[in-house]
Amino acid sequence: MSISRRHLLQSCAFVAAAPLFKTVIGASVEAHAQAGATWTHGLSLFGDVKYPANFKHFDYVDPNPPKTGQVRLSAIGTFDNFNPVPEGVKGSLGPVGDLYEALTISSLDEVSTQYGLLAEAMSHPADFSFVIYRLRAQAKWHDGKPVTPEDVIFSLDAFKKYHPMYSAYYRHVVKAEKVGERDVKFTFDAPGNRELPQIVGQLNVLPKHWWEGTNASGAKRDISATTLEPPLGSGPYKIKEFVPGRTVTLERVKDYWGRDLNVNVGRNNFGEVRYEYFRDGTVALEAFKGDQLDWRTENSAKNWATAYDFPAVTEKRVIIEEFPNRSSGIMQAFALNIRRDKFKDSRVRRALNFAFDFEEMNKQIFFGQYKRVSSYFDGTELASSGLPQGRELEILETVRDRVPAEVFTTAYTNPVGGSPEAVRDNLREALRLLKEAGFEVRERKLVDAKTGAPFEMELLTFDPSFERVMLFYKPSLERLGIVVSVRTIDATQYENRLRNWDFDVVTSSWPESLSPGNEQREYWGSQAAGMAGSRNIIGIKNPAIDKLIERVIFTRDRDDLVAATRALDRVLLWNNYVVPQWNYPKIRTARWDRFGRPAELPTYGLSGFPSIWWFDKDKADKIGRRS
Repeated sequence: MSISRRHLLQSCAFVAAAPLFKTVIGASVEAHAQAGATWTHGLSLFGDVKYPANFKHFDYVDPNPPKTGQVRLSAIGTFDNFNPVPEGVKGSLGPVGDLYEALTISSLDEVSTQYGLLAEAMSHPADFSFVIYRLRAQAKWHDGKPVTPEDVIFSLDAFKKYHPMYSAYYRHVVKAEKVGERDVKFTFDAPGNRELPQIVGQLNVLPKHWWEGTNASGAKRDISATTLEPPLGSGPYKIKEFVPGRTVTLERVKDYWGRDLNVNVGRNNFGEVRYEYFRDGTVALEAFKGDQLDWRTENSAKNWATAYDFPAVTEKRVIIEEFPNRSSGIMQAFALNIRRDKFKDSRVRRALNFAFDFEEMNKQIFFGQYKRVSSYFDGTELASSGLPQGRELEILETVRDRVPAEVFTTAYTNPVGGSPEAVRDNLREALRLLKEAGFEVRERKLVDAKTGAPFEMELLTFDPSFERVMLFYKPSLERLGIVVSVRTIDATQYENRLRNWDFDVVTSSWPESLSPGNEQREYWGSQAAGMAGSRNIIGIKNPAIDKLIERVIFTRDRDDLVAATRALDRVLLWNNYVVPQWNYPKIRTARWDRFGRPAELPTYGLSGFPSIWWFDKDKADKIGRRS
């Protein structure tokens, strides 16, 4: 399952509400009981949930924070849409995450656990063939109308039909139906998929009656189209005002239906959340320095080393802090579009890795801060290492004849540069691989030995600050005879080119939770390779990988999940689909010191900002605010 998408049913009964749970319609109650299903308030992928049915609040929140003040955040790019359904296909989505709610919410101090949000309880049988969610009676839209099973069904159908990622993510949900006044049942295409009960719980629920109505001009709304009409939600915030492409201000809903729920205690503490959009990260940094923004997550090693020496830092009005990342791993890499013939041969892709001198780049432009990524699950126990053995080896034996031989014989490592001698050796090995793949150097240009066509490659980005990375890589590629261009385009053009697979090489990243599952189909699965807007931007269509993905999804316990994931990782690595880049194990942040936070932050919630922080008026008055 992807980040914050992980969770499943646990077997303890929801005793406090037991009488309520006898209202499932007619014969379905008996059938439900015969299937071995019990009702619960929380779902955990493996093991028990931490919090009992009537818990007061999560341990990582302050239950009585002030509910006031504004926080100003930045976003890079632009927006022209408030409808999440066509995301990935049409428009650039604005910050609507706090407008809508899902059936469940993740716990930030458990690896893979969710508790009821719109739903008060959920239940599935022992074979995971279906799940029933019961909506809370008090759940309301901002117009006062109740959230209904019809809304849930409408939302699932819309996302499956119009959203490329969710069409894959929910494709094993074959039926959604109302089975009680507040009960909705999801039926799956096969038993045994432990994640599916939790996955449907992560569905953002949209108001059917609003989307099937008309706007202020009398025009019928279209769930498949982009819109800048502020949408109706059920969440803690709604849109107060916005300037298209530039700013969005959300305000807390004063009569929000869920403000007293145990899962919401200590959360959503700001009166307003304002997003400022910037086309350039450098401008966003200057805006932060000028106190036009309150919080910044820094992704640039250069900036982290050199840009935070302004007076407000020295005076402790700006706080610099790193937070450990315990909740996820990542693959960040130069992603190669293998739909194009020049990248179809694994030897070509491996040669491009030999041309990448990470060690020298890390020293020259990253101030030595990074380490090289060597796994698709880098930074977690799920990362493969050494040679396969035990259960992992057993899993790999099932695909032995369809994966590279190195999977069984050689531990995956990236080439190591950093010295003239190492670089020369790496470039020689790259040329050897390219020659084996059918290329040769003629008049200092790498060409197809059969056709004489030159090997040309475009490195594409939308972030001007990333040009220096690509320009550092370019000379090494040119030493192989490759004709290389570096191109920076605006975010909208970039998104459109990715949707149409119109690129050679881009930088991409795939965050991975501690419990991977169904989202792996979206990342690497054959079906997703041809779906515009999917995360399989590489274009992987590999039966062995498809089989290993299914093995990950249908694991029986945590040990089995770890072994299956390591097997998948190893096969992805040895197919050389990417040129791995780098990772940093902490989240680098800077903030103006006008906020409070709980004494203990959640284990898996990174900084937890802004969700469980709050505005501290005394601090704010002390440091002032520049207009």
